[in-house]
Amino acid sequence: MPRGDTMLENRPKPTPVSAANTGGAMVRMQDVAKDFSVRGKETRALQPINLTVNRREFVSLVGPSGCGKSTALNLVAGLLTPTSGQVFYDGQLVQGLNERVGYITQKDTLLPWRTAADNIAVPLELRCRNESRKVIRERVAEMIELVGLRGFDKHYPGELSGGMRKRVALARTLIYEPETLLMDEPFGALDAQLKLLMHDQLQRLTQQRKMTVMFVTHDLAEAIALSDRVVVFSARPGRIRAEREIPLDRPRDVFKVRFADTFSRLHEELWNELKDEVVKGTDV
Repeated sequence: MPRGDTMLENRPKPTPVSAANTGGAMVRMQDVAKDFSVRGKETRALQPINLTVNRREFVSLVGPSGCGKSTALNLVAGLLTPTSGQVFYDGQLVQGLNERVGYITQKDTLLPWRTAADNIAVPLELRCRNESRKVIRERVAEMIELVGLRGFDKHYPGELSGGMRKRVALARTLIYEPETLLMDEPFGALDAQLKLLMHDQLQRLTQQRKMTVMFVTHDLAEAIALSDRVVVFSARPGRIRAEREIPLDRPRDVFKVRFADTFSRLHEELWNELKDEVVKGTDV
């Protein structure tokens, strides 16, 4: 099993991400629709959509509640099957659980009876049963260092702040080195200051590890600050209303980028696309 890096690499020269330098499609949703049966009645959650996420690209999905954003992630993860259309991952049809992705939700789902280190170790214990305890401890120690949790490895979840719990959840997902991160409002419960710290850590880690990310959020500023591209979903049944490239260089200072003229312009453009859908969403 490949070893994780023990230290952050030197940041590359600023370059915007594009299809040309990401190495092609990692995720492709082709005419994908999803219906759910609710009390015997079929309800359409997602209209047929076409969406491509390129390798190493960070794409955020925004839209009103119930518009199919989380459904899209679940389809890529193989937790749901499309009613129609097809989902491809790295050129292969997704059929069943997609074990090449890591999934982080709003709830951190840490095991309260295990320390931070023991929570982070869970994926290795499950997937690398022949690995020695010594190797697992070394991998966990590397990850604790990477996400800035030194000194808190023996703390239980109830003894950690919200931001630290999110770091544990992130480390637990990253430790088995998934190619792609699926993130469903992972920072929704954090205050504004903690969000910024987690944004900074997330973008550094995903850039360092050359990861592909699909990120669901209701926070438009969060989406712009983190993403290479933002996709706006309509109210339910969801369809893709608009897409915008985010022409902000990487590495990106998430603390300062919000004051850039480009950021303000993009926020206004995307909000103009989103606001009518938010109103529609409250009427559904």
